[in-house]
Amino acid sequence: MGRLRTKAKKIFLQEDSDTDFVNLHNTPNFNSKEKTKATYEKTLKELGDSFDLVHRSFNEGEIHIIYLNSLVDSHTLEWEILSPLRKMSFQHFEKAFQQSLYKRENIHEKVINGILDGNVSMFAGEKTYLINVSGLEERSITQSETETVINGPHDSFNEVLKTNVSLIRRRVRSPRLKMIKLSVGKISKTKVLLIYIEGMANMDVVNHLKERIKSVKVDSITDSNVLIQMIDDHQNSPFPQYYTTERPDIAVTKLYAGKIIGLVDDSPNIFCTPSSFFDFFESSDDYNQRWIIGTGVRLLRYMALFITLILTAFYVSICTYHYEMIPQSLLQSLMQSRSRVPFPPIFEAIFLEIVIELLREAGARLPTKIGQTIGIVGGIVIGQAAVEAGITSNILIIVVAVSAIASFIVPSYIMSASIRIVRFQFILMAGFLGNIGIFFALGILIIHLTGLTNLSSPYFMPISPTFFKDWMDSIVRGPFYKIKKGQPVQSLMQNDDEKERN
Repeated sequence: MGRLRTKAKKIFLQEDSDTDFVNLHNTPNFNSKEKTKATYEKTLKELGDSFDLVHRSFNEGEIHIIYLNSLVDSHTLEWEILSPLRKMSFQHFEKAFQQSLYKRENIHEKVINGILDGNVSMFAGEKTYLINVSGLEERSITQSETETVINGPHDSFNEVLKTNVSLIRRRVRSPRLKMIKLSVGKISKTKVLLIYIEGMANMDVVNHLKERIKSVKVDSITDSNVLIQMIDDHQNSPFPQYYTTERPDIAVTKLYAGKIIGLVDDSPNIFCTPSSFFDFFESSDDYNQRWIIGTGVRLLRYMALFITLILTAFYVSICTYHYEMIPQSLLQSLMQSRSRVPFPPIFEAIFLEIVIELLREAGARLPTKIGQTIGIVGGIVIGQAAVEAGITSNILIIVVAVSAIASFIVPSYIMSASIRIVRFQFILMAGFLGNIGIFFALGILIIHLTGLTNLSSPYFMPISPTFFKDWMDSIVRGPFYKIKKGQPVQSLMQNDDEKERN
């Protein structure tokens, strides 16, 4: 991490979950009345073509308010602003400006951004205020549909940044939880929040990630999965380099492990860094049950990875080049099964794998009840019809089905999709070179994984480079007394206690 050197810049850290996420800073008084009127006129001109723009004047034109009625809470607006303005004069209303609800602002761009965030812009004499009365519609906190667990919390993030921060604050009640607010997108100005625990996260990595996000020059960002593709170390790799999740408990676990999480406004997915290949095979259930069971399940996932990559390719290899590897009792059954198939094994396997992928995508895009029907009935009907028509053998159907089931065991959908793409390369290599092709493809895969990095952190750690102590919480799920987390913070707290005693 020695080469990660960035210029020292001031970082604004938000530590209060009740603070709104608009960059509002108290500013000095306006220099002149012309500047106030110019800001007011520019605001009307810039937002004048908006259908939901509302402009109202009070006290014979001494006070003007501008807001977008699609973004504000009508009840709060009436109670905090409109009703007092109708009853009080300008002189009496000046006392209300001293409330924390009213934020002084004199920069035109920040006034526009504040209105677009659901604030009311008030122009009173030579002063301009932003009043937070936002009332955006939001989805309630529900259970994640893509990351289900048997034991543990069942809440998940939604699309509202403030709600997502509150879910993290509820689990990390510490002043060492720090936040850095950024903005990405020339047009969308999407808010991005980097969260870490002071004393546990590596500040070089924090600053490097901050600078990398700042360097993104695009018009808009629609989701965290779009952002992480733009800041990847290796954008042409099929493997995801940033771990993403919808679950707050997983996000907090990553924070306690000394990692950084990123929240993107309007996205229910958070991303985590630095991430390794083995992070994508972890699940909350591993830690919510006995460590022996958690270790067994995690090893089963790695076995499933090997099966989904190798099994179909191995069938193609032995049926094309290595019949001597098939037991004599099974060879006769295999020959009978393939006697009516006119295609070589590689075309037969690729055809069935494509059919499985079509069924998988159809089941994912259709409504839940219809999708389940397509997956079950479609697989049975098409498989049986393909065998009777002589297009494929029944043994290959079993092999492809087992390979597909094994791919479902991987907890991360993005990693599962990457493995399914790589599986086709193994099948092609097995069809052209046999077992040598499988080992050759496996070697290329390992070389590729060991060469990847995530924010300059090795992607295949703790195997390459090797750190045996970290195997207890990556390759296996060791007992908690073997998993050492949170020590930097504990030592930091101990140092603070010693200072207080002295």
